[in-house]
This record gives sequence, structure tokens and C-alpha cells, in this order.
Amino acid sequence: MPKNSKVTQREQSNDHVTESVADLLAHEEPFDCKNSSLNVGGAPGKKVPQIEVPENDGRPTWNSKLQYILAQVGFSVGLGNVWRFPYLCQKNGGGAYLVPYFILLLIIGIPLFFLELAVGQKIRRGSIGVWNYVCPSLGGIGMSSLMVCGFVGLYYNVIIGWSIFYFFQSFQYPLPWSECPIRRNGSLAIVEPECEKSSATTYFWYRQTLNTTSTIADSGGLNVKMTLSLLVAWIIVCLAVIKGIASSGKVMYFSSLFPYLVLFCFLIRGLMLKGSVDGIAHMFTPKLEKMLEPKVWREAATQVFFALGLGFGGVIAFSSYNKIDNNCHFDAVLVSFINFFTSILATLVVFAVLGFKANIMNEKCIAENTEKILGYLNSSVLSYDLIPPHLNFSQLSTSDYAEVYRVIKTVKEDGFAQLGLDPCLLEDELNKSVQGTGLAFIAFTEAMTHFPWSPFWSVMFFFMLINLGLGSMIGTMTGITTPVLDTYKVNRELFTVCCCVVAFFCGLLFVQRSGNYYVTMFDDYSAGLPLTVVVILENVSVAWIYGTKRFMQDLEDMLGFRPCIIYFYLWKYVSPICLILLISATVIEMAIIPPGYNAWVQELAEERFQSYPPWALTMCFSLIVVAMLPLPIVFIARRFNLMSDGSNKLSVSYGKSMMKDISNLEEQDESRFILGAKPGEAPPTAPAGRPYLTPAGNKTLDPNSLSPNICYGTSYQNPAVSPTTPTTPITPATPESDS
Repeated sequence: MPKNSKVTQREQSNDHVTESVADLLAHEEPFDCKNSSLNVGGAPGKKVPQIEVPENDGRPTWNSKLQYILAQVGFSVGLGNVWRFPYLCQKNGGGAYLVPYFILLLIIGIPLFFLELAVGQKIRRGSIGVWNYVCPSLGGIGMSSLMVCGFVGLYYNVIIGWSIFYFFQSFQYPLPWSECPIRRNGSLAIVEPECEKSSATTYFWYRQTLNTTSTIADSGGLNVKMTLSLLVAWIIVCLAVIKGIASSGKVMYFSSLFPYLVLFCFLIRGLMLKGSVDGIAHMFTPKLEKMLEPKVWREAATQVFFALGLGFGGVIAFSSYNKIDNNCHFDAVLVSFINFFTSILATLVVFAVLGFKANIMNEKCIAENTEKILGYLNSSVLSYDLIPPHLNFSQLSTSDYAEVYRVIKTVKEDGFAQLGLDPCLLEDELNKSVQGTGLAFIAFTEAMTHFPWSPFWSVMFFFMLINLGLGSMIGTMTGITTPVLDTYKVNRELFTVCCCVVAFFCGLLFVQRSGNYYVTMFDDYSAGLPLTVVVILENVSVAWIYGTKRFMQDLEDMLGFRPCIIYFYLWKYVSPICLILLISATVIEMAIIPPGYNAWVQELAEERFQSYPPWALTMCFSLIVVAMLPLPIVFIARRFNLMSDGSNKLSVSYGKSMMKDISNLEEQDESRFILGAKPGEAPPTAPAGRPYLTPAGNKTLDPNSLSPNICYGTSYQNPAVSPTTPTTPITPATPESDS
């Protein structure tokens, strides 16, 4: 070895002399990086300097297990738990929907979540690095994940910006969306017609917040208020992730726990409201016949899929900062069930509040129709003989009104439609529950206007939404920054700031007056199908290419116990089949349902479905294509050797006594690096399955292990080796047969 070699030698040990590279790798102690050393070919009998091994490989780690769990919970528990799960539950059979959801959580959600946690923790890289080493031909998986994270981050932060705007607007009494504005024309004061046709909360959302146009083709220019809110949102996200997990981990203590405090407060307050029990009863009344509909199972699978954040790369990135022996199986089960129970808690809160709102609206409906009936009685359109004598029109209950309505409808059968009376059924009001922005910014805000101390509850609610969104955005940004920082040696702070600045300017698309329609477009097309494809390829690359048996063995070595055998069959057969069915159903739905969006028509003061114009339709499908484009490009490039598989690229920072930079191993002679052989000499390898000696006894080397020490072509902990020992080459990883 030349004197100026970057690899430092340590004192020759008295252990059995290794006979091959298999022996060299055999002495690794992956669970004790601190006590290991890196040695390159010392001569027998000659003492070499002792190496000072750094405390870790230079990769940051979580300060505590709690911090890591909160990060995963903050990423997986997001706005979808509050405004999509309750809607799906109400739409798909109430309590009956929980059955398919829970079943699919067990057979798809937890296994795939466990798989992502395990590969991230074992290989200690972001999504690009992980899939480059599991299967280089499918290395585009990580790049597609990064693309999807970029698309989702662009519009998701806009929603945080909306929440920030409402948060600051909540510091007023009365709340600015509690009443319709008054338009003055000289001495005449009239209610704003658009508001009067819809409602105060709807008008405030569409006109005063978004100031939306009536079509996506009319951009309307930038909305200044929303632009400033988006800028604040990106500044908050940038500050949270600029130091990596050192900064985001601390933010998670608050952003992950505070929403639970607010949800419990809202639940207690909601249960004290009149009609809350009606909402909860409506929510959980099971409609068992719904369980037989395939659409219910498809929507349950989609919700499980997105609720856990599978395929985004954030799960892998967070787990890559764990210690190698962390029990990621426990983490997968814990975070999955926390996510599930959070959805149940949010559903209780939402329908307790919506039950209260439904009762308020039903009472308003009864009051308005009672006035109509009194008018008909006074004008002799209706006879007083139709009204039961025991009824008091000043305090007409729901049952009393239903009786009057039934009598009038029976007697005036021919001319009843001309009377314009509404049935005012509580069930109809409860069935009007909405999802997404309609729930958070219209239905919920309207309910809070009837709360005592409504500004306080509004501040709490939108601060909760900000924290829920921030937790998900931290995971999304980590899914972008970690793979890039692992692959390329760039300054973390500078790269993070550049990402946020570029994202802000790209996000200006969503803060035009027509920006709400682009948010809907990106939400529908940029993530759904691409992420499903990404996850099924993740599953296939581990279970069928790398090999489920080999992966189970890696898990046993890493965790200290062998996971339940059921995971073998779930990864091998059940999850891929379910994901293929999900992809098929998604494609069929996209082909059947015409692409479009709900536009707010100012003249009608209501939403109307509109089809996308040709240019917008092209944009929709371009989002899908661009997100999945890295998959075939990387596959073809590596199949024809047009691109390196990246297996020798490291961005690990070692101590001063260790190697300074091995990120350019492709440009060096690896045989010289590993054994001190002459340049150009073929690197030695060991036959697969040969026994070798370790301090713990004889074992069998698996050259295709997921260990980053083997995947990267070097080791963080290598014992001494004799350069004179004959060796044989290491065979490359091949797909394992599990039969």
C-alpha cells in the first residue's frame, strides 16, 4: 500500500487469518459501529497504526425514539385524517366502512409500511439510494418518489397558506364569515346578492379568500393575500427543515402533539352541543350492504395507502436516521394504529360538530317554512282546519312540523308543489357532509360561528390544521432533500433554501384567482396513480427480485428476531395482488369518469362541474407521465449500461483519520481500495454460501445482503486481512428463488 493511501491501517490482530474477501466481510459487527475499524492489507507480523473510529458514519441520528415516532406520526397523520376519512366513512356505509378499512390496513398498510421502514433503516439512505442498491434497474423508483413529493409539496403548502390566512382572520369578533356583507347604494343598504344566494361562510371562502374566477381558463391574476400567506408557509417549512432532523425533530414535538390536544378539546366541546349525538349516531350507523360494493373496498385501500404516506420517500428518509438495531416492526404497527385511531377521533369530532350544525340548519328550515305556512293561512290559501289545535306555531318542534307537513301534503296533493314547502328532515342535513376544503373552510367554519367564544375555537382549529399540514410537509421535504443529499455532496442549508425558494415561485400557479382549480388538478393527478405504481414496484423489487427469504433473513439479523411468517406471504402474494387490483380500478375510473373540476359560478352563486379544456387535460396527464418517467428511463439506461448503478457513490463523512472522500469510487480502482492489489487487478470474491470464521463462530456469508456495507462495495467495519491470501470473486446479486 503506498504511503499516501487514504486508508489507515490498524494493528494486526491475533485472530484467525482470513482467507478471502468473504472472510474480510465476515468479521463485520453491524450492531457495534463504535468498536470496529477499517483495515487494508497489513503484512503479517508487522504492526500498523491504530485507527480511531468515529462514533458513527457521519449520518445524523434521532435524539430519541420518541422524536422519531412523533416524526413518523406527524408525517402520516395529516389533513386527510380530518377532512377525507370522515367523508369516506359517512359515504361508504358509516360504521360498516371501518371493517374493510381495518382489514386492508392489516394486509396492505402495515406490511408495506414495515417494508419501507426496514429498507430505509438497513441501508441508511434516502429513497434514491435505497432502490439503487436493492435493484439498480428499478432505481427510478426513488426518483419518481422525489418527483411526486415535489408535486405534492407545491400544492400542499398552499393549503397551509389558506389555513394561515384563516388563522389570522380568526382574531376578530364576530368572525368575518359569520354574516353576509352589506352593500350600500347611496341611502339603500342591501345584502350582497352572491352571499344571500349561498351562505356567509361559502361567500367568504370563494369571494373574499380565493376571489376565484368562474373557469380555470381565466387566471384572474395573482391573489395578493394568498401570495403572502404562501410566502409565510414556505418560510415556516424552510425554518423547520433547514437543519435536517436536528431542526425538524424538535418541531415535531409540538406539531405532532398539539393537534391531539385540539381534537380532544373539540370532542369534549362537541359532545356538549345540542345534536352532537345525532351526528355521531348517523356516522356510525352501519349500512352493511355497502360492504359488498367493490367501490367501497377500492376507496378504503386508497385511503390506507395515502394515510400512511407510502411511496413518498418520507418514511424511508426518516427511518434511515435510525440505529441499525431499532425495532422497526414495532414502529410500523404503532404508527399504523395511531394513524387509525386518529382518524376515528377526527371522525367523532367532525360528526359531533356537523350534528350540531345539522340541528341548527334544520331549526332554521322549520322556522322559514313555518312563516310560509302562516302566510298561506292568513291569505286563505290553506285552511286553519288543517292545523291540529294542540300545535304552537311560535315553538314548532321537528316532530310537530313533520306532522303539519304530512297533513298539508295529503290534503293539497295536486297543488302541493306550488306551495314550495321543504320537508326539513334532519337526515337530509346530515347527508350533506362534505370533504376536503369544503369541510374545513365552509362546513366547519359555519358550525363554529354558533359556538360560544367562536374566535377562540376558530383560532384553535386553524392552528391545528397548520400543525397537521406542517408535519406532513416536513416529511415531504425530507423525502426530497435526503435522497439528494445522500447522492450529491451539497450544502444542506443552501440546498434547502434553494428548494423552498424555487417551490414558492412555482407555487404562484396556485395563488392566482383560479389557483384553487389547479390545487384540485394536482391532487387528482400528480400523486394517485404514480404513487401506486411506485409502491407496487417497491414491493416487487424486494419480494421478487431481491427475494423475500433473503429479506426475512436480513430482518432477523437486524432486529434480533424473525418477523412473523405471515409477512412472507403478504409481501410475496397478497400485497402485489391488491395493489394490481387498485391500479386497475384507478385506471378504469379515470377512463369512465370525465376529467373535470367544480367551478364556482359567481352569477349562480354555486358550484358547477366543468370539463377541463384541452390544454388543461394535457396538463393533467403530463403530471402522471412526468412523475413516472424516471422509471423507464433509468431501467433502459442501466439495462444498456448508459448509466452507472450508483452502487459506489457514498456521501458519508468520516473522521480525519479515516477516508476523506470516497464519493468518487467509480473513478478509483476498487481492488486497490479493498485489498491493496495492483491497479487493474480484478477484485477478489468468495463463493456464495461458504462457511467462514467469526468471533461468534461459523456462519454463511450472503454477498447479496441489504447491508449498506456490502451494497456500497466497502465496509464501515473491516478486520485485518492478509494480502497474500488467495481469493475468488464476489458474485453479483441475483434474483432469489423463494420456491
